[in-house]
Amino acid sequence: MELPDRAARRLKKNTIGWLTTVRQNGLPQTSPVWYLWDGDHELLVYSLAGTARTANIEANPRVSFHLDSDGHGGDIVTLEGTAQIDGARPPANEAAAYVDKYKGYMNASGWTPDWFAGRYPVPLVIHIDRVRAH
Repeated sequence: MELPDRAARRLKKNTIGWLTTVRQNGLPQTSPVWYLWDGDHELLVYSLAGTARTANIEANPRVSFHLDSDGHGGDIVTLEGTAQIDGARPPANEAAAYVDKYKGYMNASGWTPDWFAGRYPVPLVIHIDRVRAH
């Protein structure tokens, strides 16, 4: 799968994405998330434990992930794929690239990487199957 250059730049640069899972009643549930793109076909998200998001993924792994537009309805990136809870991934405070990307946000919130890892202990990996970039 090849990403358009514009989509790849945004996935690397942007800090907030919108993850949509499917509830058991079939309705979508969308949440803003911090994420790390591997540069190829996976996104890594750390989640709170015991949330509807994790239950939704366990029941139905199909998800979508979106980046906001440029403010004028253009430069939209939408990804579709499957998500899984991946307990083999390191905790957030040991994922150096993740900490590098979000350390400023953590500091601004008064959080340490260790605190963040304790609060968001569930690593979710999204395997990208389809890309739409407008």
